Amino acid sequence: MKRSFIREILESITPETISFAGGLPDEHLFPHEALRTSANRILSDPSHLQYSTSSGILPLREQIAAIYSGQGFETHADNILITSGSQQALDLLSRHYRDRSITIESPSYLGAMGIFALNHLHTDAITLEHDGITINPFAQSLERTQLTYLIPDYQNPTGRTYSLEKRKVIAAQVQKHNAILIEDGPYSDLFFESRQPAISAMIPDRSYHLGSFSKTLAPALRIGWIRASEALLRPLLIHKEAMDLHTNSLTQYILFDYLSHGDQYATHLKNLRKHYAKKRKAFSEALTKYLPSFVFEKPKGGMFIYGRLPGVDTAELVKMSLKKRVVFVPGNEFYGEGRGMDEIRFNFTHPNTEATIRGIKILANCL
Repeated sequence: MKRSFIREILESITPETISFAGGLPDEHLFPHEALRTSANRILSDPSHLQYSTSSGILPLREQIAAIYSGQGFETHADNILITSGSQQALDLLSRHYRDRSITIESPSYLGAMGIFALNHLHTDAITLEHDGITINPFAQSLERTQLTYLIPDYQNPTGRTYSLEKRKVIAAQVQKHNAILIEDGPYSDLFFESRQPAISAMIPDRSYHLGSFSKTLAPALRIGWIRASEALLRPLLIHKEAMDLHTNSLTQYILFDYLSHGDQYATHLKNLRKHYAKKRKAFSEALTKYLPSFVFEKPKGGMFIYGRLPGVDTAELVKMSLKKRVVFVPGNEFYGEGRGMDEIRFNFTHPNTEATIRGIKILANCL
């Protein structure tokens, strides 16, 4: 095991560094005042500082269930397990399925790959195409592993989105092989055009759907969840109880209060999508103008732009750019087999336009 490249980079970043590395939201868009108001209301009642249940406070689970049901994915509070961010959700699942094999995308989320390795899950990485995972190799792998981890919406790191056709085929393959799907959806609400249906909604008894408020509200809340059948959630509670008894209940109550006051969350999401779409446009235009050799696809949502600098070792490039206080994540970090040496993941949601242009110009000079 080695430490996460991204976490190490974040520790070395100074206020002068232009960071395109971590999947950071824009703190200027956090609903700071609304959350402060909710916190004041919650702290007026000392009972909110008491121990809570391992599955999470009931009113928050009911609200999350209602969000799913409103999207056509029928869900009840008993289908929700609150976790300390979706990263803990991945850890709980990895502990439950440890010592098995799991089919994943190539490239895939760095944090998940680390957790899988820590829990002795052997990963079988299948190439990701522009519209989702390559189906035939995926089906062959799934027949062996009967367990898969996918990020269908604005995938990390590539920003790609699965087509509806592939979502249906994947659901059918999971059903056919009596397999289990772990569907990670932290970016599902950050769509710029339209929402795609969750694969989990097609196979609710054979799937876990992971969600988080880190990307849509504020990472410091550390509130994520797992949506699954009661039968699939029950054994995870044993791991959860042993791990931390329960997720921070004070934060859960604050979030419950925030979500229960009118349509402020829905309004916030609309504002977030509008601003992030503008940021994607500005970042894409800066890449095209100042780094024309970078080959990339413009994502339809999420937080990342991914692409290639043909013939360039981007792991060496980031060492040079870091000295000039610009940082990104080289593509080789997202592969388990030493690929992606000329690839880059950029985060476009955190830096402002001025910093974006200045940082990309510095990268061009480094080249």
